[in-house]
Amino acid sequence: MFAKLGAFVIWALAAASATFWALRLGSSPLPVPAHAGTVVASSGSAASVTRLLGGNNRPSGPATAQASPALSSRFKLIGVMAPAEGTEGPGVALIAVDGKTPRAYAVGSPVEGDLVLQTLGHRTAAIGPRDAPAAFTLELPVLPPPQTGTLQPARPEGQTS
Repeated sequence: MFAKLGAFVIWALAAASATFWALRLGSSPLPVPAHAGTVVASSGSAASVTRLLGGNNRPSGPATAQASPALSSRFKLIGVMAPAEGTEGPGVALIAVDGKTPRAYAVGSPVEGDLVLQTLGHRTAAIGPRDAPAAFTLELPVLPPPQTGTLQPARPEGQTS
Protein backbone atom coordinates (compact mmCIF):
# COMPACT_ATOMS: atom_id res chain seq x y z
CA MET A 1 0.00 0.00 0.00
CA PHE A 2 2.81 2.44 0.89
CA ALA A 3 4.62 1.60 -2.33
CA LYS A 4 1.58 2.51 -4.43
CA LEU A 5 1.08 5.77 -2.52
CA GLY A 6 4.79 6.64 -2.80
CA ALA A 7 4.76 5.95 -6.57
CA PHE A 8 1.66 8.10 -6.98
CA VAL A 9 3.28 11.05 -5.10
CA ILE A 10 6.50 10.76 -7.13
CA TRP A 11 4.62 10.64 -10.46
CA ALA A 12 2.40 13.58 -9.38
CA LEU A 13 5.51 15.65 -8.55
CA ALA A 14 7.09 14.69 -11.87
CA ALA A 15 3.92 15.67 -13.76
CA ALA A 16 3.68 19.00 -11.87
CA SER A 17 7.35 19.75 -12.59
CA ALA A 18 6.94 18.91 -16.30
CA THR A 19 3.81 21.11 -16.52
CA PHE A 20 5.57 24.00 -14.77
CA TRP A 21 8.61 23.90 -17.07
CA ALA A 22 6.49 23.45 -20.20
CA LEU A 23 4.47 26.55 -19.32
CA ARG A 24 7.60 28.46 -18.31
CA LEU A 25 9.56 27.67 -21.47
CA GLY A 26 6.59 27.95 -23.81
CA SER A 27 5.60 31.51 -22.82
CA SER A 28 7.33 34.64 -24.01
CA PRO A 29 8.13 37.47 -21.57
CA LEU A 30 6.35 40.80 -21.80
CA PRO A 31 8.31 43.54 -23.56
CA VAL A 32 9.86 46.32 -21.47
CA PRO A 33 7.89 49.59 -21.75
CA ALA A 34 9.62 52.37 -23.69
CA HIS A 35 9.54 54.76 -20.71
CA ALA A 36 11.21 52.31 -18.30
CA GLY A 37 14.66 53.14 -17.04
CA THR A 38 17.37 51.30 -15.18
CA VAL A 39 17.58 51.46 -11.41
CA VAL A 40 20.93 52.26 -9.88
CA ALA A 41 21.49 51.70 -6.19
CA SER A 42 23.00 54.76 -4.56
CA SER A 43 25.11 54.60 -1.46
CA GLY A 44 23.81 57.90 -0.05
CA SER A 45 25.17 61.42 -0.15
CA ALA A 46 28.54 62.39 1.25
CA ALA A 47 26.85 65.00 3.46
CA SER A 48 24.63 62.34 5.06
CA VAL A 49 27.60 60.09 5.81
CA THR A 50 29.55 63.04 7.26
CA ARG A 51 26.61 64.01 9.49
CA LEU A 52 26.17 60.39 10.57
CA LEU A 53 29.82 60.15 11.62
CA GLY A 54 29.65 63.43 13.54
CA GLY A 55 31.56 65.65 11.13
CA ASN A 56 30.91 69.28 10.32
CA ASN A 57 28.35 69.41 7.53
CA ARG A 58 28.31 73.20 7.09
CA PRO A 59 29.63 74.76 3.91
CA SER A 60 32.86 76.69 4.31
CA GLY A 61 31.75 79.56 2.06
CA PRO A 62 29.38 82.39 2.94
CA ALA A 63 25.94 81.27 4.05
CA THR A 64 23.13 81.74 1.58
CA ALA A 65 19.73 82.65 2.94
CA GLN A 66 16.84 80.73 1.48
CA ALA A 67 13.66 82.62 0.74
CA SER A 68 11.03 81.63 3.27
CA PRO A 69 7.53 80.95 2.00
CA ALA A 70 4.86 83.54 2.68
CA LEU A 71 3.80 83.34 6.30
CA SER A 72 0.12 82.88 5.50
CA SER A 73 0.84 79.91 3.20
CA ARG A 74 1.90 77.86 6.23
CA PHE A 75 -1.58 78.06 7.78
CA LYS A 76 -4.84 76.55 6.52
CA LEU A 77 -8.22 77.35 8.00
CA ILE A 78 -10.30 74.18 8.27
CA GLY A 79 -13.31 75.43 10.23
CA VAL A 80 -14.67 78.31 12.32
CA MET A 81 -17.09 78.48 15.24
CA ALA A 82 -17.69 82.21 15.65
CA PRO A 83 -20.18 83.83 18.01
CA ALA A 84 -23.43 85.16 16.53
CA GLU A 85 -23.42 88.68 15.06
CA GLY A 86 -23.50 91.36 17.77
CA THR A 87 -22.95 88.94 20.67
CA GLU A 88 -19.93 88.26 22.79
CA GLY A 89 -18.77 84.74 23.35
CA PRO A 90 -15.99 82.31 22.76
CA GLY A 91 -14.86 81.70 19.23
CA VAL A 92 -12.77 78.77 18.06
CA ALA A 93 -10.94 78.17 14.79
CA LEU A 94 -9.64 74.85 13.48
CA ILE A 95 -6.24 75.60 11.90
CA ALA A 96 -3.62 73.31 10.34
CA VAL A 97 -0.02 74.59 10.59
CA ASP A 98 2.56 73.36 8.04
CA GLY A 99 0.23 70.59 6.82
CA LYS A 100 0.07 68.93 10.25
CA THR A 101 -3.09 67.73 11.97
CA PRO A 102 -5.46 70.67 12.58
CA ARG A 103 -5.88 71.94 16.12
CA ALA A 104 -8.55 74.11 17.73
CA TYR A 105 -7.46 77.61 18.76
CA ALA A 106 -9.56 79.97 20.86
CA VAL A 107 -9.52 83.72 20.20
CA GLY A 108 -6.43 85.17 21.88
CA SER A 109 -4.51 81.89 22.10
CA PRO A 110 -1.05 81.55 20.52
CA VAL A 111 -1.07 79.74 17.17
CA GLU A 112 2.67 79.61 16.59
CA GLY A 113 5.54 81.63 18.04
CA ASP A 114 4.34 85.18 18.72
CA LEU A 115 1.32 84.86 16.42
CA VAL A 116 -2.10 84.68 18.08
CA LEU A 117 -5.62 84.19 16.80
CA GLN A 118 -6.96 87.75 17.00
CA THR A 119 -10.50 87.75 15.61
CA LEU A 120 -13.01 85.44 13.98
CA GLY A 121 -15.70 86.01 11.39
CA HIS A 122 -18.21 83.55 9.97
CA ARG A 123 -15.71 82.37 7.34
CA THR A 124 -12.46 84.13 8.36
CA ALA A 125 -9.78 84.12 11.04
CA ALA A 126 -7.29 86.97 11.57
CA ILE A 127 -3.83 86.04 12.85
CA GLY A 128 -1.07 88.40 13.94
CA PRO A 129 1.19 89.44 16.81
CA ARG A 130 -0.43 90.22 20.16
CA ASP A 131 -1.37 93.92 20.55
CA ALA A 132 -0.68 94.65 16.85
CA PRO A 133 -2.73 94.69 13.68
CA ALA A 134 -3.45 91.36 12.00
CA ALA A 135 -0.58 90.11 9.84
CA PHE A 136 -2.93 88.13 7.58
CA THR A 137 -6.46 86.79 7.37
CA LEU A 138 -7.34 83.19 6.56
CA GLU A 139 -10.56 82.36 4.73
CA LEU A 140 -12.50 79.14 4.39
CA PRO A 141 -12.78 77.87 0.81
CA VAL A 142 -15.97 78.82 -0.99
CA LEU A 143 -18.66 76.17 -0.68
CA PRO A 144 -19.77 74.46 -3.89
CA PRO A 145 -23.30 75.26 -5.06
CA PRO A 146 -25.95 72.97 -3.61
CA GLN A 147 -27.14 70.00 -5.63
CA THR A 148 -30.61 70.70 -6.95
CA GLY A 149 -33.07 68.73 -8.97
CA THR A 150 -36.72 68.29 -9.69
CA LEU A 151 -39.02 65.55 -8.53
CA GLN A 152 -41.40 63.72 -10.81
CA PRO A 153 -45.04 64.67 -10.18
CA ALA A 154 -46.87 62.25 -7.94
CA ARG A 155 -49.20 59.83 -9.70
CA PRO A 156 -52.35 58.49 -8.13
CA GLU A 157 -52.10 54.84 -7.10
CA GLY A 158 -53.10 52.32 -9.70
CA GLN A 159 -52.26 54.66 -12.59
CA THR A 160 -49.43 53.60 -14.90
CA SER A 161 -47.75 55.46 -17.69
